[in-house]
Amino acid sequence: MALPGLPEVTAGASLAALMMSALERAGTALQAGDILVLAQKIVSKAEGRVVQLASVTPTARAQAIARIANKDPRFIELILRESRAILRVKPGIIIAEHKLGFIMANAGIDQSNLPEAREANAADEAVLLLPEDPDASARTLRHALRVKTGVDAGVLIIDSFGRAWRHGVTGTAIGVAGLPALVDQRGDRDREGRVLKVTQVAAADELAAAASLMMGQADEGTPVVLARGFPYAQRDSTVSELLRPEAEDLFR
Repeated sequence: MALPGLPEVTAGASLAALMMSALERAGTALQAGDILVLAQKIVSKAEGRVVQLASVTPTARAQAIARIANKDPRFIELILRESRAILRVKPGIIIAEHKLGFIMANAGIDQSNLPEAREANAADEAVLLLPEDPDASARTLRHALRVKTGVDAGVLIIDSFGRAWRHGVTGTAIGVAGLPALVDQRGDRDREGRVLKVTQVAAADELAAAASLMMGQADEGTPVVLARGFPYAQRDSTVSELLRPEAEDLFR
């Protein structure tokens, strides 16, 4: 269920307090085992991850890549700062390995639904970076909710990723607390009694995709979703469980 009525999030905002108010408006309360799923954008905004492009001086490398990608060299400079490596550059497209280990377009840097850009009357005046440590952000929020409610709920932070071989974006986990990122079912048996040998379920990504349907991608204004009935037991985990090591990466 998408929680209604969240205001525009600004730097320093208490996301836990905003979510508690949204739950009240929705006529519900947290229950043990619930998971609150948050769009990355509001976490980044609360953590002050907005950067004005006017403050960025592009390096020679950023300028060279910008000529190939047909993008603002200041924007490219931020991509370089946020990345371990640049994997692909084509006109209009940059695929980077973010320093958190995610493979994503533009190192996750975004400009949509950003009042700072709208107020500057130019869409390229401000951009939003990913949280510094989304797992830590999720843990902090989980703790704050537990203090406020006494309920041990999970927290999932998601972003929209493209995927190799498929068009379109889908919700993907970038930060987790209080739920398994990956569920290993190797050794379990199927209905015919066969032992599963390779089955690992990207449980956090599956929930992220479902929640993303409720959030929407444009002007819906519903960046928090309450998930109830998640079928796997709570446990501590990190999103790194979902990241395939480079040695096992079939696409590079």
